[in-house]
Amino acid sequence: MSTDFRKLAVNLALADGVIDDNEIKIIKKALYADGIIDLKEVGFLIELRTAAQKKGMPSPAFENFFFKALQDAVLEDGVITGKEANVLREAIFADGKVEDSERKFMVRLKKAATKTSPQFNKLYDEVVG
Repeated sequence: MSTDFRKLAVNLALADGVIDDNEIKIIKKALYADGIIDLKEVGFLIELRTAAQKKGMPSPAFENFFFKALQDAVLEDGVITGKEANVLREAIFADGKVEDSERKFMVRLKKAATKTSPQFNKLYDEVVG
């Protein structure tokens, strides 16, 4: 039998219905253990956030951490590639709607990027309008 540790971690984090500050610290320490966060690790955060959204709203502290981690991953070299744009699309549309915080996040990303891909530009237009 194989255990899905990613799913286990999501279920543990949401066991009490909220991702609290201590859980955020533990997640951050694990994901940034090597000093950076990669797209695979961001995939876990997207899964966690989506599950949290289904149980209500993620805490403001988790939302801040989520967007910071996402920004760190996609702007690691200043360029937002097509692959990174696809991850952003997955993150933004995971719950089927675009929230105000996601629009603001996309504006911040575009301003901070040194170069963006056509895929990012298309996503930006869809999200920000």
